[in-house]
Amino acid sequence: MSKSRLVSKIVNGMNVSDGAGVKLKRTIGGPINSLDPFLLLDEFKNDNPKDYVSGFPEHPHRGFETVTYMLEGSMEHKDNKGNKGLLKPGSVQWMTAGRGIVHSEMPKQNKGLIHGFQLWCNLGAKNKMMEPRYQDIPAKNIPQVLEEDGSKVKVIAGQYKDKTGPVEGILTNPTYLDVELTAGSKFTELIPEGHTSFVYVIQGGGRFGPIQNSKQVKTHQLAILETSQGRDSIDVLADDEGCRFLLLAAMPLNEPIARYGPFVMNTEAEIQQAIKDYQTGKF
Repeated sequence: MSKSRLVSKIVNGMNVSDGAGVKLKRTIGGPINSLDPFLLLDEFKNDNPKDYVSGFPEHPHRGFETVTYMLEGSMEHKDNKGNKGLLKPGSVQWMTAGRGIVHSEMPKQNKGLIHGFQLWCNLGAKNKMMEPRYQDIPAKNIPQVLEEDGSKVKVIAGQYKDKTGPVEGILTNPTYLDVELTAGSKFTELIPEGHTSFVYVIQGGGRFGPIQNSKQVKTHQLAILETSQGRDSIDVLADDEGCRFLLLAAMPLNEPIARYGPFVMNTEAEIQQAIKDYQTGKF
């Protein structure tokens, strides 16, 4: 019989701006430096065009993967490898920067709400210099499980019940679920043994962890789930207002991290080489 993972830490999102002044709420990469293999988690949610219209102009990446998940609004991706995609509500873009890519992410709207998430997931040393690649997944290709109590689970990566997420071939074998629970409903799901895992509450709140040791997690909070032998599931009880959250898990790399802005490598020498390669047009 599975045992529920305990919540080891709860983190509040930190207000920051990135790109050309886009306002964000950052948890991983801010209050938490990293959560192996996760390097960054940003939530962008703005209905004032001044806070997002300038977007994220051309910038480089090397050594990791980026995942953008849109809930509301639209954003266009372009990169120097010839890829182009339009992110719409419910769609996902999974980009492997590998040895180097230069891209932009620009809002395709000048009014209304824009809301989504960007996650950075590290690559292991042997894969940091792999060829870049790009997956653009429309909302219609993301399976959804509708529970009897009205709760919904979207499967972006990994598995839930008989559904498998469309994002495949990612080297840390991630799970990425968007879970929307009705008021007072319960949720239980297995987490692969040894995988780092966390939840991020988008809306509402609930109690996470085993009943006798559960902790309250609210909107814009991230809860790290303890990785310990014999605890291989997550239990959630939604509040009276319901609870929508992201559940993420992935295999840790257990490697040194050297980080400078948009470059994530294993050593400082590799970071200096990345800067040089970008400046000399080798991306």
